[in-house]
Amino acid sequence: MFKRRTTHPRRRARSKVLEVRVMSPRIAWFGFLNFSTGIFKLCCILAVLAGIGWGIWQGVQRAFYQNPDFSLHVIDLNPNPVIDEVGVAGIIGIDPVPNIFEIDVDGLAATLKGLPAVADAAVERHLPGKLQVRITPRVPRAWISCPDSGFPACRQAGSLLVDILGIAYPCTENGLAAATKLPVIQLPASAEYPITVGHPVRHPELGHCFRLLDSACETDPNAADWIDSIQQANAWSIQLVTRQGATATFGLGDHDRQIQNLRAAMDHSNQKGYLIDTINLIPKHNIPITTHTEAVIPRAVPVQEPSEADARDRTPPRVRGAAQKR
Repeated sequence: MFKRRTTHPRRRARSKVLEVRVMSPRIAWFGFLNFSTGIFKLCCILAVLAGIGWGIWQGVQRAFYQNPDFSLHVIDLNPNPVIDEVGVAGIIGIDPVPNIFEIDVDGLAATLKGLPAVADAAVERHLPGKLQVRITPRVPRAWISCPDSGFPACRQAGSLLVDILGIAYPCTENGLAAATKLPVIQLPASAEYPITVGHPVRHPELGHCFRLLDSACETDPNAADWIDSIQQANAWSIQLVTRQGATATFGLGDHDRQIQNLRAAMDHSNQKGYLIDTINLIPKHNIPITTHTEAVIPRAVPVQEPSEADARDRTPPRVRGAAQKR
C-alpha cells in the first residue's frame, strides 16, 4: 500500500515538468525564428523571380512593342467591292500608328465579318510591319424589292441585294457595276417573315422565284440580260417581266420547258418584228400570247452615189426650167 501511494504523486509531478518545458517561451521564440527565416527565404525567391520576370517583360517591350521596326507600315488587302485599305485603317485606328503586335487580329476579323456585305474575313500578321487582310465578299444573286418594308425597286448603291445563300445586304458603291444587270425579285411585306439586313430572307416566295431564276440561267447563261423582275403573282403562278416589257406567267414547277417556250417565242417575235405583251407558259400546247405596238427593226439598205443624169432628173421642175431659160 505504501508503494502505491508514493509512486502516483511522483509520476504526476514529472508530467507537469515536461509540460512546462514544452510550452516554455524560449522554445516558442526559436520556433518563431525558424518560421520567419522560411518566410524570408520564400520572399527572397519570389522577389528574384519577380525581378527576372520584370526584366524579361521590359526586354520584350523594348524589342517588340516599342521597336519602331514593328510599326504598321503596310495593309495587304485583296481586291473586293466591300472595303478598301482606308476603311480597314479606320477600323484599326492609325493615329498614332499602332505596333503590329498591339493589333487584335481576331477582333479585327470579327469586325470585318460583321459587315453585311462580307461573307468571311481573315487577318494575319506578317513581320516586321505588314497586316494581311483577306475579304470574301458575298456573291449577289438578285435585287430585293419590298416597298412596304422600306426596300424600293431600284438598282443603286444602298439598295438591297440577296446572295446565293439568301442573305440580304445593301449594295456597295464598288459592287454596283457587277450587280446592275441582276433581276429584281419583288416580295410582299410579311410580319411573319420580315426582311433583316445581314440575315437570311425566310420568305417562302423567295424560294419559288429563285427556282425559276435558276432554271432560266441553266437554260440560257445570258438570262440576266433579258430578265428584269420576278414575283409570285398568286399561290399557283409566278410572273416574269423581260427587259422589253413582256409579262410571262409561269407555274410553280416545270420551269425548264416553260423557259424554252419563252425563249422560242421571244426569238420568233424578234424575227417577225412584233413585241410580246403577255404570254402564259403554263399550258403545254396552244400557248396564249398577246402583242402590242409593232417593233421597228432597222434594216441596212445599200446607198449608192447618184450619177449626173440622176441628179438632173431629181432637180425640181421649176429649177430645171429656169436653168433652160437662162
